[in-house]
Amino acid sequence: MTKPMFEYTKEILTKVSFDKKLFRKELVKGLKWLKSDERRMLMVWCLATFGHKYSDVLTEVFKKITRQG
Repeated sequence: MTKPMFEYTKEILTKVSFDKKLFRKELVKGLKWLKSDERRMLMVWCLATFGHKYSDVLTEVFKKITRQG
């Protein structure tokens, strides 16, 4: 059985969380694959999981996403 993209994106972000540039790149890439409801769920998960570490990246990336719809 294949993994849903939402779960796959979370797994990738966890694995690359050691590097800020790589984390941002994979976050942007992952968001392109997700439906709008999954993007909102990912935003909540990211803020809870990585908000203390990458709040600037999350704010920048999700600000662009929320403006687009």
